[in-house]
Amino acid sequence: MCQRRSRRLNCKGVHDSISRAREPCRNFVLQRGKVELIAENALLRQQLIIILHRQIIKPSFSQSDRLWLVFLASRVKNWKEAPLISKPDTLLRWHRQGFQLFWKFTSRNRDGRPQLDKETITLVQQMPRENRLWGVGRIRGELLKLGLTVAKRTIQKYIARVCPDKPNSQTWATFLKNHAKDIWVCDFLPVIDVWFRLFYLFFIIELASRRVVYFGVTRSPSDAWVAQQLCEATLFGQAPRFLIRDRDCKYGQALHRTPWVRPSKS
Repeated sequence: MCQRRSRRLNCKGVHDSISRAREPCRNFVLQRGKVELIAENALLRQQLIIILHRQIIKPSFSQSDRLWLVFLASRVKNWKEAPLISKPDTLLRWHRQGFQLFWKFTSRNRDGRPQLDKETITLVQQMPRENRLWGVGRIRGELLKLGLTVAKRTIQKYIARVCPDKPNSQTWATFLKNHAKDIWVCDFLPVIDVWFRLFYLFFIIELASRRVVYFGVTRSPSDAWVAQQLCEATLFGQAPRFLIRDRDCKYGQALHRTPWVRPSKS
């Protein structure tokens, strides 16, 4: 009798412990609510459909798959803890892309720009045809004088149909590449000596080889001094075809009178 009672008591204690362990799970399930459980089950079911239909290790998601997964995950509070075949960051990225598409569709301009009448279009095309030097700004200004407000992009669109395309000119990079051997570059470099006196170092470099052709030092550079340095740099008849310089006032009239080259501004 004593043994039977002890067994009953032990069984009753085990049953009570199991019941106490189930209570938090039951309360957790009840707290989540029926709608959230249905959404989580639908989320898991959608993922199983994707995996079973594709039968691959890393399935590819279509637009409808992404839409369903984002929608179902938004209905589950603890969706990050649910089993997912994609990373949570991926779902968040899809969610942001969906918002961008939604607002792009909502904020689109349904009416568009008002169309120009045929008379205005004819006038826009007639102006550059009769005045070759007129640009888009000048044409827009003339239209404003007539009380017509036309955007610059619209003018560019219509004059492109009547104006012939300009021939492609040589770019600056192509010019330097083709004539590097015939180009010299000159410039000044300010330097300070140990007694804190300011000097100007004038140097000439050959563009093709980056070789220093000539250099000179002075404390007061002037137009005549620069012209004299260029003459001394070409004593033996070695002169470039082009000389690249800046727009400093030290390159004045004396430089233009240099006989061996006509300087080109940069």
